[in-house]
Formats: sequence, C-alpha cells, structure tokens
Amino acid sequence: MRVAFYGSSLLSSYWNGAATYYRGVLSALAASGHQITFYEPDAFDRQSHRDIEPPNYASVVVYPATEEGVRRVVAEASSADVVVKASGVGVFDDTLLAGVMTAARPSAVRIFWDVDAPATLAEIAGAVDHPIRRALPGLDAVLTYGGGRPVIDAYSALGAKACLPIYNGLDPATHHPVPANPALAADLLFLGNRLPDRERRVEHFFLAPAEAMPDRSFLLVGSGWGDKRISTNVRLFGHAGTGQHNVLNSSALAVLNVARDSMASVGFSPATRVFEAAGAGACLITDYWEGIELFLRPDEEVLVARDDADVIRHLSELTPSRARQIGERALARVLSDHTYRQRAALVETFLADASARRRAMVVL
Repeated sequence: MRVAFYGSSLLSSYWNGAATYYRGVLSALAASGHQITFYEPDAFDRQSHRDIEPPNYASVVVYPATEEGVRRVVAEASSADVVVKASGVGVFDDTLLAGVMTAARPSAVRIFWDVDAPATLAEIAGAVDHPIRRALPGLDAVLTYGGGRPVIDAYSALGAKACLPIYNGLDPATHHPVPANPALAADLLFLGNRLPDRERRVEHFFLAPAEAMPDRSFLLVGSGWGDKRISTNVRLFGHAGTGQHNVLNSSALAVLNVARDSMASVGFSPATRVFEAAGAGACLITDYWEGIELFLRPDEEVLVARDDADVIRHLSELTPSRARQIGERALARVLSDHTYRQRAALVETFLADASARRRAMVVL
C-alpha cells in the first residue's frame, strides 16, 4: 500500500520524542513492501539537528511551515491508499487533519495516529467542536502510541470506530549493546528533554536521589537543563542524537525512565526510552506506571521505583553483576516480544481489514 504519513519529523529527534517511534514502525512496514511518504514541516530548527539522512524505507518531503506549504502537501494525500495524520506536528495541526482527510480518495484508509493520547484526550474531552472530534466519524481508526484500555474506552466514547494501541518497541538494528565508554560512566543516567509535564517527576526521581547520594555519579542528558539547579555530582551532557543513545545506555550502571505526568496517570504507555535502554542491555529503573508488568517483569527484567526512596534503595543495592543480569534479561525479553516488526504486524492486519471495508463501501 502507498502510505502518506503526516508527522512531526522522521529525520530529527530534536524536541521530537516521536522520531524513533516513527522510524521503528515505518521501517518495519516498509520491509513488508509498503511504500511510505513522510511529510514533515521545516519547523522548530529540527532540520539543522538531523539525526539521520533520508532513509531508504521512506520518501521524506520537508515542506515550508507556511499555509502554502501545507496546501501543497495536503493535495498529495489524494494519491495514497492510506492517509495518516499524526498528533503533535506542531504547526497547522488542525488544517492538516481536515485537509488530508478531505483530500483522501474514497477508498483510502484514514487514520489519526495519536502519539500522546492522554494529553490529546484531556484537550478534547470538554471541547465538543474540537477538530479532532469532528474528524472522528470519518476516520477508520485512531492508532495510539499506548494507553491501553483507558485510552481505547475514551476514544470509543468520543465516537471513534476503532482504537488500536501500537506500543513503542525495539528496532534491534538501531538500538543494541555496544562497548561502554568510560568517559560516559555514571551510576544513574537520565535521558530526556526538559518538559513542563515531566520536570517535577525528574526532580523527584532523579535530582532528589542525586542530592541524597553525593558519593554517586549522575548523568543528565537532553535539551533544556542548562539553567536547572542541580547538585555537583550531576553532569550535564546536552542534546544527544539517537546515534549516541547506545553508548550512553551501555556506559551507565543503571538507566532511569521517568514518564510524563499524563502518561504515568493513564499507564500502559512505555516510553521509547524503555525499549532503547533494554535493547542496549542496560539495567533499567523506571518510575511506576500501570501496566509495566505487561512489558517487563519487575525485579527480574526491570527495577520499579514508586518514589525517590526506591531509586536510592535500588542504586544502593545494585552491583555491576546484578545490573548486567537485569539488562541481559531485559534484552532477551524485548527481542522476543517487543520488536517493531511485531508492532508493524498489528498495523498490517488492521490496514488489510480496513482497506477491504473501504473498497466494499465504494463498490456499494
């Protein structure tokens, strides 16, 4: 199938947490023979912070973040068998959604792919005339980055014909164990940009333990942390492209995952960092969120912390041997159960069924 995908960016992870998710799912779909065109705006300085050049699994169209640029790419939706508008493009989101779904031909499968369902649902719940709510009746489905049953039920109540979570996963060709770099060694690594709905939790689960453990080393990676008050045992790394993630994850004793507020409250939304760290064979400590046991077994494949005291306890008890054992088990689990090829298989099954229904409707 020819897929037209309108998202934030495939080429750059700069202020774009969905990048590795898009890459994993779309590369796996392309491997099954689908032809993908990814449309991304030239916005937020992302094009000057590319992690990758245009890949062989997708044609990438970078368009000006202007009304004329949007009009041009919207028109191209008419040639696709599947039209996907992702949430969080960042510019002209409402115009893109209405435009590409209107431009799609009658037989095309129409999808809204929500990469931040808890935040989207909070935004549209009380807005009966919200563009997303207006679009739902004409869509074949909402696919989501995660959220489990709470998100499925919420979208169904708003009128979605179907809601299918497609969780983050592992692309083993991209994220895998590499030799540690002693210059990047730390007892605990946190990799994530400074975001308003995550900062409080980073303070609680990362910065507070660092302050309480002055004899241990902590590495904070990501954009926006430069003016944050931190203890002297915390080193700042700045933005790290996806090509640096393996060595960062492989060099720390443990890697911390901290969910954003909305993701933690809804649950069933493992971040990309969970699978990237596990894919590198790292020992992962994650803050608690509902459904973690569906992805990794607590105390065997992941360490779970409900508060800063748990993080301190885990680090105090963790030996290099124990960390290595947890990381090896996590790697085996994600390779067995949580690859993007497996995620893409779910998408393919849905697309085949939805396409058949669309064709039948056109014939009638």
